[in-house]
Order: sequence, then C-alpha cells, then structure tokens
Amino acid sequence: MNVTVNVICYKSKVLKNNESPLMVRVCKDRKRKYISLGLSINPAHWDFNKNAPKPQCPNKEYLDTLIAKTIQEYSAQIIEMKAMDRDFTANTLAEKVSNPTKLKTVGDVFLEQMQALRDAQRLTYMLSIQQTYNSLLEFNKHLNIYFVDIDVPWLKRYETWLRKHGLSGNTIKGRFVDIRTMYNVAIAENLIKVEHYPFRQFKIAKLQQDTAKRAISKEDISRIIEYQTNNKLVRFAIDIFTFSYIMAGINFVDISTLTKDNIMNNRLVYVRHKTKKLIKLPLHPKALELIGKYQDDNNPHLFPILMAYHKTEQQKCNRVHKVIVNVNNRLKKIGEELELPITLTTYVARHSYATVLKRSGVSTSIISESLGHSSEKITQVYLDSFDNEQVDEAMKNLL
Repeated sequence: MNVTVNVICYKSKVLKNNESPLMVRVCKDRKRKYISLGLSINPAHWDFNKNAPKPQCPNKEYLDTLIAKTIQEYSAQIIEMKAMDRDFTANTLAEKVSNPTKLKTVGDVFLEQMQALRDAQRLTYMLSIQQTYNSLLEFNKHLNIYFVDIDVPWLKRYETWLRKHGLSGNTIKGRFVDIRTMYNVAIAENLIKVEHYPFRQFKIAKLQQDTAKRAISKEDISRIIEYQTNNKLVRFAIDIFTFSYIMAGINFVDISTLTKDNIMNNRLVYVRHKTKKLIKLPLHPKALELIGKYQDDNNPHLFPILMAYHKTEQQKCNRVHKVIVNVNNRLKKIGEELELPITLTTYVARHSYATVLKRSGVSTSIISESLGHSSEKITQVYLDSFDNEQVDEAMKNLL
C-alpha cells in the first residue's frame, strides 16, 4: 500500500495572473489525483527539485506552513486508513481529508456505549461495562488504541493478566463478553473489518467455569428460617432469604421492585429484570405473612428496600446495591454460626429452590436444576411451557 503525497506547482496550467496553481498530488497504485490548494505561485519562485518555494519567494513562510499542514493532514488520514486495514483510493483519501471524521478508539466506543446505557437507565449493565473498561485501562495503561490492535495475542495477554490478579473463570469470561460486545459495535459502525474479528479463534466458552454448588438441604433451609434473633436487621435478612426461597428463587433486584400491583388473584406476577420474562407464581402462605409483616402505607413497595423518595434509576441502583451487601453480610454470619457447608447469600435461596424440588421428586421438566448451571434461559423456556396448576403443585414441596 505505497502512497505518496506532495504539494507541487502545476506549471502545465497558467492562470490569468501568469501564475500556476499549487496542487496536492496523491499517488497510489500508479494512479494520481490532483487537488487544488486554492493558491497560485509564479513558477520562477518554485524549486521543482525540492517541491518547495524558493528562498526569495514572496510569502514563503506562509506557503511553507500551509504545505506542511496539508501534507500532515493527508499523512494522518493514511495512518488511520492503514490502522483500520481499509482499502482506499487517491480519490477517497482526498475526500476523507476534505470531510474529516474522527476515527474512534476502543476507549471512545466503550465511553459512548456506557453513556447510551446510562441514558437508557440500564445502570446495572452499564456498571458491568464500566468494570471491564476500568480493568482494560489498568491492563493496557490507556485505551487510545484501535480495534485492529485487539487481536488474539492481545486477548491472550489480557487473559493471563486477569488470572494473575486472581479473577475466577466466570468473571474473566464476563470481561471478554463485554469486549466482544464492543467489537461487534465497532464492526457495525464500520470501524473495523469483520475479517479481523478475533473471537472466532479466541473462544470465550473455554473460560466458563463450572459454578460451585450453592444449594443447601431442606433441613438447613428450615434452620435458617427458624433462626432466633432480636436484631431487626438480621431478621430482615432472613425474611428476604425466606421470601426468595418460597417464591421460586426470585432474586434480590426483583424483590426490591415489587409493589402491591404485583399481587393479582393471590398470585405474584412480575417481569423479571434480567430476562424480561413474565413470571406468575402462587403466593405461598409464608410469603403472604412476610408481605403483611413489612406492609407500610407510606411505602408502595412490599419490602423496605426501595422507598418512595428513591426517584432516579441511579438512586435505586445505589440503594439496592447497598442493601444487598448488608443482607449478604448478615446471612454469611448466620451461615457460619449454623456451620453450613457453603457461604450463605441470597443467591443460595435461588439454587436451593430448584434443588429441594428435584430431591422431592418434582419433574425436571417443570423446574430444572439448571437454575444453577450455565444457562438460566433454558430453565425459563421449560417453565414457560407449563400451566399454573403444575407449578402450584410443585411449589407445595418447598417446606
């Protein structure tokens, strides 16, 4: 891809003022393109060997500056085109200089997507992307690089760096999923050719780690629910764990958004935050008891996680994060006191829900233990195909 750019005095053409125009000459693949600079010069003042004004040329300093700036603009565009491995002609190069567009770096794309997620109020996902962005900054020191620089060797170096920092396989996988998403955005925006896509060779699936068992027995569930304490905050943590367990493993984020409107005909009806699936479940008597316990006429939510004064999505996100950290810290201490085999968190309730039902003889077609496996969507596909009566019957085995 040999390209030359010069500014020449086009002496073959003589203007009315007896001067010749100054032209940018772009040569590529033996083809030439001439672009006028809008200036002319007396050929007697031009050094045709050096392609520069002679020392005695009027306005020499101005012409030298203009010529240097013009060649620099063309050189910058050539570098960008080569960095993107994009084919171009002398004509398209000239058009690019005439109508310049800033070539986005990896950092630019990350920041744009984070802002788009912020604007869409998808703050949880935005925070995930931001974690990857911060990680890449720490690894590479800067992100003023182009997507063509992110090749298989680069990805392998990043993987090695992550492992040295003690991250788990699943966390590492999440980082690479985010990078792949940004790469796909870059392809869609024509920032990189699809043939440079590194994830055909660098397989993200190999990073997946089998999730450690997070389920406990029905007997241990009962010990948690019956745990005696006068501390209201500890009791709240137990109650949230209990509600999640008896209501089909509903996760903390979904619990936090529940209001009285989610109760219809003695059923809990809500759209799951993560998968956008509509969930309809029979309200367990214990669930009704807990809802009644925390009922507050001044708070539209079923549980005191979000309050009426949490208005913006950022406020809600911050509040949910703060409460779940505190709840899990209290559950962890309870688990240690009860000498449970695993660390107790709200997520244990979700895994245990599936496992207890299976051990009770409930068909895996109705509730799959893959709630704790690699794809939660598979479980949801199974659940969606059954009517309420089958799910109702299955949930009678929980306590």
